[in-house]
Amino acid sequence: MVDIILENEQDKVAVTADIEKAVYDVCERVMLEEECDFDAEISITLVDNAAIREINKEQRDIDRVTDVLSFPMLEFDEDGNAEGDYETDGEYIMLGDIVISMERAKEQAKEFGHSLLREVSFLTAHSMLHLLGYDHVDDEDGERIMCEKQDKVLMSLGITRDIGENYEEEKF
Repeated sequence: MVDIILENEQDKVAVTADIEKAVYDVCERVMLEEECDFDAEISITLVDNAAIREINKEQRDIDRVTDVLSFPMLEFDEDGNAEGDYETDGEYIMLGDIVISMERAKEQAKEFGHSLLREVSFLTAHSMLHLLGYDHVDDEDGERIMCEKQDKVLMSLGITRDIGENYEEEKF
């Protein structure tokens, strides 16, 4: 089970009920596909470009806008098992935080020729994999693996590059 805390802290891009549902569905599907045997809490914050730039500068010392940031609270070994201590509220393990720039997501959706829903879903899947220990920085194999897993999750939910903003039917 996944407990998602979704906060919209921006007012530049409309966040529809369809987008919110897709975010929840993607998080649940990633946990299912990765065969996570624990209940997780995930915090997702939707921000604008100015806010994500500030967070990127503060946390990574990179002074520029980015599309998504992931802040995992767990470390995983090579077999995908959580290592060390982890925070829990007694029921859920706190997996981490995701921050998505809705402005940047809208720009990228236009640039890539697909819907905002698809772009936000992609960014959510990508970030969820980071929270679960995957990485792609300077790692071609890691990048390939993440791409395959992201595509599998999105395809299993019917979130394709040509999907519109009408994502209502239950996919599970």
